Amino acid sequence: MTYQGVLTKMQTELTSPIQYYLVFENDFININQLLNKQIKIEFIKYQCLNCGADRPIYRQGFDKKCFFEIPQAADWIMKPELSKAHLDEEDRDLEYEKKVQLQPHIVYLANSGKVKVGVTRKTQVPTRWIDQGAHEALEIAELPNRYLAGLTEVALKAHVSDKTNWRTMLKNDRTDERLTAWREQLKTYVPDEAKSYIIETNSETVLEFPVLKYPEKPKSLNLIKAQDFKGKLVGVKGQYLIFEDDTVFNVRANEGLVVQLTVL
Repeated sequence: MTYQGVLTKMQTELTSPIQYYLVFENDFININQLLNKQIKIEFIKYQCLNCGADRPIYRQGFDKKCFFEIPQAADWIMKPELSKAHLDEEDRDLEYEKKVQLQPHIVYLANSGKVKVGVTRKTQVPTRWIDQGAHEALEIAELPNRYLAGLTEVALKAHVSDKTNWRTMLKNDRTDERLTAWREQLKTYVPDEAKSYIIETNSETVLEFPVLKYPEKPKSLNLIKAQDFKGKLVGVKGQYLIFEDDTVFNVRANEGLVVQLTVL
């Protein structure tokens, strides 16, 4: 069976284990059903997720021109503290920025091998945690806009990491942490203007990933360089496909590539 389409991040469904789907324009694949099967992935061409042009992808699924022009790739996406819509100030497109920035955002703790702090829109819980390969997560605060959430994250990351180590996450090198205890420790560092938004009554969310075998020494597949790859799929975690030979493929990092996927 063969599928072809442009890669976008895998869609997920919070079940036990999590269900993963690759969604193409005219088809979709339930990735969980491919576990223990040989699959082949071939690079066909580029397709910018904004303009559709067959030009090399620069970042986040966009070609270079689009990346530096469209609001979906502005600096405040990666650095929420740079948000300005609450001041009625435009960066690239004020209407879009108000729509995204002026909605509830969650500051959270997630454990994907090491505890980290992060920010996401409330509508992206628990998707964001799944995408990061966290096996447990906890909301710390619900803020009314992206700026205030970013400000809170900046204050907390002086005391806890804001990065995910992808190798540690994929190898499942994990220790279970009491995230509620972490929240108690970090509360004092939350900025005064955000303290009233702290959440104290919820419990941790536990996530189970569909993995038959974790890689001992994960090596990342560069599909553009290799052009194609064939292997037995043994797991999915975060946005990574995990193969039996320890090769891993980051679907999200390859958004904008048109691929052909064949189940052998």
